[in-house]
Amino acid sequence: MNRLTALALLALSGLFMVISPAEGGEPSFRAGAYAQDITPLKLPISVNGGMQDRQATGVHDRLHARCLVLDDGKTKLAIAICDSCMIPREIVEQAKRLAAEATGIPASNMLIAATHTHTAPTLGGAFQSDPDPDYVRWVPGQVAKGIDEAHARLQPAQIGWGVAKNPTQLFNRRWKMKPGTIAADPFGRTTDQVKMNPGYQAAGLIEPAGPIDPDVSIVAVRTRDGKPMALLANYSLHYVGGVQPLSADYFGAFADRIAQLLEAPRDFVGIMSNGTSGDVNNINFAGPAPARQGEYEQIKIVADSVARTALEAYRQLTFREDVTLAAAEKDIELGVRLPTAEEVAQAKEILGKAREPVLKTLPEIYARETVLLADYPSTVKARMQAMRIGDLGIVAIPCEIFTEIGLDIKKRSPLKPTFTIELANGYNGYLPTPEQHKLGGYETWRARSSYLEPEASTKITAAVLQLLGSVSQR
Repeated sequence: MNRLTALALLALSGLFMVISPAEGGEPSFRAGAYAQDITPLKLPISVNGGMQDRQATGVHDRLHARCLVLDDGKTKLAIAICDSCMIPREIVEQAKRLAAEATGIPASNMLIAATHTHTAPTLGGAFQSDPDPDYVRWVPGQVAKGIDEAHARLQPAQIGWGVAKNPTQLFNRRWKMKPGTIAADPFGRTTDQVKMNPGYQAAGLIEPAGPIDPDVSIVAVRTRDGKPMALLANYSLHYVGGVQPLSADYFGAFADRIAQLLEAPRDFVGIMSNGTSGDVNNINFAGPAPARQGEYEQIKIVADSVARTALEAYRQLTFREDVTLAAAEKDIELGVRLPTAEEVAQAKEILGKAREPVLKTLPEIYARETVLLADYPSTVKARMQAMRIGDLGIVAIPCEIFTEIGLDIKKRSPLKPTFTIELANGYNGYLPTPEQHKLGGYETWRARSSYLEPEASTKITAAVLQLLGSVSQR
């Protein structure tokens, strides 16, 4: 039986197609994966993601840095997706340095990102949550260990990528509202035209202020004999949400569920990365409030739904034993929306009148942010990155990115398909478009979580498209 006949029979039998190197060529592609535990060693611990600090005293499910290393024989790439709300750049760079020393993989070929679970320990100060110094010192070594373990597990492998769609779990959380239905913002202004999370069927709803992105993008690797090794998925959903105990949210539940659906071996690593979800959540405010559920029931529902879509994409994959890998990165300079001296003075006056050490009102909370932002520089450098896996493009941006930006990058990328991993290689806050800045709303209110210039998204999009163009030519 010749090779073409064998491939035709495989396709007809419903099995995955495998593209091998040309006759006489030796496959050089290898892959390795590992999930490194990053659950803190001591409790209680500060958890960020809210306006006030929360202290986690228990663990619902373990937190991990889920790591994937790829090797085409010339270039190695490492991707680590961590169960964290966000990871400051200095922690990312320390982890990369340690991993580079252990593996020889250049730090520029590593992508480290947070999932954005809101039930993980604080790694960077946000609103009234401050990180535990011991956890901050410990995490970089754990992430580096995960990359090193994945690297040590490199073996001959096959790789495939694809996209399926699941719009059912996504809703734009920013709503255009009728005039007179939005309260003043924390700074006393009444210029907002949109409201985040307005409430179910709230009075004044007009329409969502932006789109959703239904793509469930996947990259899957398996052994030469067809056993699943790892699956990296990407979906543009901010998070689902839980309660006080530490949890990886739906990102961790997805990892478990896709392993079950694939009937994968115990060492399989499922990974869910966050796409461009800065303005998208899992709540349909156009409809009535849903019936009350168990604390983690919605996480399970979302994880199962998205995992089944990933399985649909997996079943359509063409696996390859020879693929080109590439990576490129650059720093770009972005302006900071600094408060004026008058705004800082007003903020200090508000804080001076606060009755409790834990700030409760939005004016008080944002007054504290104003004082802290006064010490920021006028510009910051933000790290942009692009990776190529065959014809697939991956973009990494250190922000909470509005969905329309991700859709624009996908449309204009020279690599098809392309997806963006947000909260990658650092943290520079929310990334609305200039038009969304004009509409206002929580994501635009100046704070350490939203401080970049209004034109930042335009500059970032141009930078990552240039990087995609560069890696597409290698």
